[in-house]
Amino acid sequence: MIEISQLSFRYREGADPILKGIDLSIPDGAFVGVTGAAGSGKSTLTYAINGIIPHCYPGDFYGSVRVDGVDTCEASLTDISRLVGSVCQDIDSQMVSSVVEDEVLYGLENFGVPKTEIPARVDEALAAMGIAELRDRSIAELSGGQKQKVAVASVLALKPRVLVLDEPTAELDPASSVAVFDLLKRYSVEHGTTVIVVEQKIALLSEYVDTLVIVDEGEIRFCGTPHEVLEHSDKLLEIGVNCPRSTSLVNRLRARGLVCGPAVCTVEGAVCACEGLLSGKGACA
Repeated sequence: MIEISQLSFRYREGADPILKGIDLSIPDGAFVGVTGAAGSGKSTLTYAINGIIPHCYPGDFYGSVRVDGVDTCEASLTDISRLVGSVCQDIDSQMVSSVVEDEVLYGLENFGVPKTEIPARVDEALAAMGIAELRDRSIAELSGGQKQKVAVASVLALKPRVLVLDEPTAELDPASSVAVFDLLKRYSVEHGTTVIVVEQKIALLSEYVDTLVIVDEGEIRFCGTPHEVLEHSDKLLEIGVNCPRSTSLVNRLRARGLVCGPAVCTVEGAVCACEGLLSGKGACA
């Protein structure tokens, strides 16, 4: 689905490349989490996927990015937008209408979706995000979590093959963050949509994604399942990525040979490992 080969990019005003020799392959229907320290290049990586670079931010672009066989440098931003739907971090700046239904309609009308298809698409998108009851509400009256769901629904109505979200839970409380990820995961599974999320909350990512990508100084430092990546909690901390304390605790026990098995991603996993150690059932022979 997405093939990135030797991607390097330097913003025109930048002295050094922000991305350096990135190679990444993302299959159809994958749920991918991207994280890293501030300024690591993680958002720029997604800009290369949705065409924002080099179409909106000029600079020195080397390598290639292909989405469903389409080269994002050669295709127009409009054509890329039909394949890749994007939700930015600043939700208010993305809103163009004052009413929820009109916000979802906006993209459909601008992309020339046949009028006979529009009502069903609006219904499906609102239902997918669990916000059908908000259809006639003013966007100004919505909470941060509700606005986030409206933004995602507006993109889903276009039925993109890929959905890219840049820190979708940055302004949300823990319960709303989980609700958004629940909806994204369910939609990805039900529709086979590839979802790529840039997110600082590595614990949240680890509960939902198939693949976790750690970007450090413009390079991919780690890429694998959450269990595989979180095994390196000490190295992740060195590059500014804070792993869950439960993960770090169990990794220290694993390093001392006190606990066997893969790295844990949740508090529940750590509790299980510690209970096994205390009972003697989880200790390494």
